[in-house]
Amino acid sequence: MPNNTIPVTANNPADAFNRLLTVLDTLRTQCPWDKKQTMETLRHLTIEETYELSDAILEGDLNEIKKELGDVMMHLVFYSRIASETNDFNIVDVLNGVCDKLVNRHPHIYGDVEVENEEDVKRNWEQIKLKEGNKSVLAGVPTSLPALVKASRIQEKARGVGFDWEDKNQVWEKVEEELQEFKAEFNVADNIAIDVEKAESEFGDVLFSLINYARFININPENALEKTNKKFIKRFQYLENKAKDNGKALADMTLAEMDIYWNEAKKL
Repeated sequence: MPNNTIPVTANNPADAFNRLLTVLDTLRTQCPWDKKQTMETLRHLTIEETYELSDAILEGDLNEIKKELGDVMMHLVFYSRIASETNDFNIVDVLNGVCDKLVNRHPHIYGDVEVENEEDVKRNWEQIKLKEGNKSVLAGVPTSLPALVKASRIQEKARGVGFDWEDKNQVWEKVEEELQEFKAEFNVADNIAIDVEKAESEFGDVLFSLINYARFININPENALEKTNKKFIKRFQYLENKAKDNGKALADMTLAEMDIYWNEAKKL
């Protein structure tokens, strides 16, 4: 069994980053699990780590955020280490590449371009990306993004080149218009068969317009929905626990009985 010297704890960013590189190099050459990994086998783990970081951020758990950031950073170094083995690129190429991109896309900092606000920065960013070779403003939106996040990013990208509503009142009018169109396709009061495919399309339009309005009033729709998910989970679990404490099963309770505990949970 190898007996490697453990790299000492670092006291500055450069030494700390070098410590991570050293540890990853050792693991890659000596650990049976690390030696077998490829970019493809790491991919799903990276996605999992990213969601864990997202959860920690929403919970406001700074200690957990610190740990999850370390996990994500380890993965980024791991990918670079794998690529270096085939001489495709290494961590130096990765870091220089992102630095070059940031310098190039911030001409108001590293050049003579003047900006007045955040919106000017975003517009410049998208214009520079097109000059760099992107065929479409929307090309930078990953196809595998969850639909809610993707809709938000699409709208932000379009706004970056001036394709946007002028004020939030116009956006809300669009929300109401889409709601009416959806209601026309799926009106529960009519109690008649509906065209599910068409109703689904109209429902998608409603969601897209609501996401657009959220953007106008500076609400992140993904964060908002996830916070509501967490709120529902906490209240429902309170309902389950109270029912259990009283020797009841939810399946045997009426909705009115469950509402009593639900309303208690809302007050907590």
